[in-house]
Amino acid sequence: MARWEPGAAERLRQAALELFATRGFEQTTATEIAQSAGLTERTFFRHFSDKREVLFRGQGLLAEAFVTGVDAAPPDTSAIDIVASALQSVASFFPDERRSDSRTRQFVIDQNPALQERERHKLAGLATTVADALRARGVDDLAARLAAESCITVFGIAFTQWIREDEQRSLAEIAADVFGELLTLAGKATAHRATPADRAAGQS
Repeated sequence: MARWEPGAAERLRQAALELFATRGFEQTTATEIAQSAGLTERTFFRHFSDKREVLFRGQGLLAEAFVTGVDAAPPDTSAIDIVASALQSVASFFPDERRSDSRTRQFVIDQNPALQERERHKLAGLATTVADALRARGVDDLAARLAAESCITVFGIAFTQWIREDEQRSLAEIAADVFGELLTLAGKATAHRATPADRAAGQS
């Protein structure tokens, strides 16, 4: 019978982050991670398929947080307001106590081109998930795609700000500020949506 190891996955994750940050992702092996956590390599592979999964294991839960926010918006809510609901939901996925680990994780990813590509693929997948959830609510395809891409862009910008060393605001606060800036830019662009005939009529 396998020995029960309370909190093994979290111990392995913490050990991996520390080793990735100090030694480098490529230079760290699964065996070393397990040894650092006081566990066996076999235990590591019971929890993670490979060492990359230490960094990307929570992707499904993150996608679920976005979808929860989309689904929580009241009926007949506009696509852009559904985005606001999704951002509010996903912000709760990153409480302030996760900020330090998130900084370390991003530092590791930023040092490795292959991990950067995996992160971009993850964000693209999240955009697809949000777009699908919007379409399921009856939002037309173009609006769903634009809203979803905007949602993930706002999230990415807000997350980058949130993990800065001198940042004290919550992710929810930062995301609200970035989203507000997006709305401001969209409002300033209203005049450019007028047709030539509309502009001519306005000048007559």
